[in-house]
Amino acid sequence: MSAGCCRLCSSLLVFWTLLILPGTPAQARDWWTVRHPTAGPPQAVGSPAAGCLAGGVALPLEGPGYQVVRASRERYFGHPRLIRYIRDLGRQIVGSTLDTVYVGDLSQPRGGPMSYGHASHQNGLDVDIWLTPGRPLMQPARLRETIDVPSVVTADGTAIVRTVWSNGHARLISLAARPPEVDRIFVHPAIKRELCRTAGGNRDWLHKVRPWRGHSAHFHVRLACAPGEKDCLPGRPLPPGDGCDEMDHYFNGPGRALLPLPKELPPGHRPPRVALPESCTGVVKAP
Repeated sequence: MSAGCCRLCSSLLVFWTLLILPGTPAQARDWWTVRHPTAGPPQAVGSPAAGCLAGGVALPLEGPGYQVVRASRERYFGHPRLIRYIRDLGRQIVGSTLDTVYVGDLSQPRGGPMSYGHASHQNGLDVDIWLTPGRPLMQPARLRETIDVPSVVTADGTAIVRTVWSNGHARLISLAARPPEVDRIFVHPAIKRELCRTAGGNRDWLHKVRPWRGHSAHFHVRLACAPGEKDCLPGRPLPPGDGCDEMDHYFNGPGRALLPLPKELPPGHRPPRVALPESCTGVVKAP
């Protein structure tokens, strides 16, 4: 997870505390203290903001085209479909003009709510990818605990930082959005506007790129529920079109208030209260 994503979640959720379903024996901290996925077939349960993950898989901490950062948080687990997606994207990066990228948070070993930071990333289908193409990025694991990347958006959120943004960033988001299993990708509105400006004629992938506050140094990929996983709750259908006509809402309308980048807040915030699906109690308590 990037610092920008953590700041965003902090600013939205600082006054709330975490709650597991009333009356269940599970405790909130069970989700972030369990160290291993469950055995058995994979299953994304519930939604990204109120769910859990059965049969999760650990992403190798480095591979062709990517490196996991902040691995000590133990948030590098996901549905096997997400793990395949990340590794496939890394291989595409190696085969293109891009450099290795940093992979931030996926989910905890069994998903579920986290002790700090994200309100989403709960059912094993989300991953943060930092905007770091075109740089010599190979670093030992110990240095990846504290490494950070600059925002590609100005502090007021109204423009791209031209000395940081590159064609490689646009290429990376385009590669990430094209696979059919991708449901949507969240980026700062200024990034979406820049992609709309430069995408050219082949722009179908822009439909999946959604403007969202924060997300100025990374983008957030969310996969769709797999066919047959009946306990996975799909997101709302995206509106038709490439979404570029929505940008006026952010830069000349009510959405302008969402443009400034979130500021740092003191530690101790908690994600929101969530009522998890009943089956998640069995997931967190499983051997």
